[in-house]
Amino acid sequence: MNALSKRRGGFTLIELMIVVAIIGILAAIAIPNFLRFQLRSKASEGKTNLAAIRTAEEGYFAEFGTYLPTAAFAGAPISSKQAWPAPGAAGNFDTLGWAPEGDVFYQYAVGAAVPAAMAPAVEFHAAAHSDIDGDGMNNDWAYVKPIPGMAAYGGPAPAVGAMCIATGVYDPISTNTTLLETVGPCDNVSGQSIF
Repeated sequence: MNALSKRRGGFTLIELMIVVAIIGILAAIAIPNFLRFQLRSKASEGKTNLAAIRTAEEGYFAEFGTYLPTAAFAGAPISSKQAWPAPGAAGNFDTLGWAPEGDVFYQYAVGAAVPAAMAPAVEFHAAAHSDIDGDGMNNDWAYVKPIPGMAAYGGPAPAVGAMCIATGVYDPISTNTTLLETVGPCDNVSGQSIF
């Protein structure tokens, strides 16, 4: 008989229990980290699209001398992706020349301020609003562009949910909402801090 045919044993019960315990420990560490990573990547959609909306608004202003208020979606935000409205149904986003690629987690809107009757809008406040983790706490991002030289936006709020205040987005250094002309979270519970 050769050496291979003499050994007929398999793994012992203790060896199998150790392997199961190691797999359980690895899963307990990996699954929460994976879920946080998923939420961070969903949140990046809001930042990226707001930066694109900002660029589209600046391009529109350069051509027409005014910012354009826009809105898409109505109702409470949900945690799953929504189809972007069809062309012609996306408010002024069609006129602005901006649309996301594919379905979106966030609702988007822009408020534009007109300082006097029949004057062009010279400031705007873009916002993204979602409940990406389905916990009832909204995840809000914004970009606040006031009249040059002013410390706050003076126009109407964007038409989606409770958005950033007019003084700017959340500044993690000062812990105030004072950052202007920066895409950022509306408060300390929006953005990656909650993940």
